[in-house]
Amino acid sequence: MEKAVVTGGSGFIGSHLAESLAELGIEVHILDLKPAPTGAPGNENVFVHITDICSREAYETVKKIRPSFLFHLAAQADVGLSVKDPLYDEKVNLHGTINMLEACKETGAKMIFASTAAVYGSLSEDVLKETDPADPTSPYGLSKLSAESYMMLYRKLFNVPCTILRYANVYGPRQLPKGDGGVVAVFLKSMADKGFVDVHGDGEQTRDFIFVKDVAAANVAVMHKGDGEIFHISTGRTHSINQLIHEMKRHHSAAVSVNYSAERTGDIRHSCLDNAKALSFLNWKPAYSFERGLAETYHYYKSHSES
Repeated sequence: MEKAVVTGGSGFIGSHLAESLAELGIEVHILDLKPAPTGAPGNENVFVHITDICSREAYETVKKIRPSFLFHLAAQADVGLSVKDPLYDEKVNLHGTINMLEACKETGAKMIFASTAAVYGSLSEDVLKETDPADPTSPYGLSKLSAESYMMLYRKLFNVPCTILRYANVYGPRQLPKGDGGVVAVFLKSMADKGFVDVHGDGEQTRDFIFVKDVAAANVAVMHKGDGEIFHISTGRTHSINQLIHEMKRHHSAAVSVNYSAERTGDIRHSCLDNAKALSFLNWKPAYSFERGLAETYHYYKSHSES
């Protein structure tokens, strides 16, 4: 039986990925600071190790497991927190990645890395390609870009196989209502608890929203493909924040108001990732439309708020 390690596997994206891998008959080992999330179905092929990815314990755990694949999703992903505490951001996102690369070097595991559109910063192109220059505008984006560079260096120096996946704005069931990337979950919670949502700016800023199950499928697709490559995991389409709110209102029976405030300094106005390379190389494409994904996400949160 093949073995895989999923760092951050108790989190939002990681828990969906762990399920997908287990369903394929792969023995999955989750490395996380917390147990599996409420609502995530159990599986006899999934084992949880409570440990810090920066620790020697995590390194030794991977050595003992000797996986074929290490999906590295554990991260400090809050842009605002990275600005307030860049040392902590660097410790988790860079030191933690190097620690896992050392484990991959020792075991021969392929690392599949969860990166982000934040590495590009505020580039003016309407649709970004993997070949566009990276120019991060936050410590978070910089730490992720630095981690990518370390991966490519380990591949060059030590023959560690690796693939980098730069995610667009991921949403779906189990996402926590916090951080810039969690806007869907933030809005759903605010609608349910307060009857309104807060929007920074005019709401016409756009994002490339991709459903979490499509992201999990992309990770599976690169297990035996794409060594040394970078892929955008996205829909290649944008929706504005106002369109997002409008679509949410279609499923919500109560009235919802929108409070607009000043645009925040440093916020990216438009973000869209070209996914043509992933479509071509990986035999993968998003299965969920914006409307279908939001409907499934809304009903998940509604059912869990009532239970």
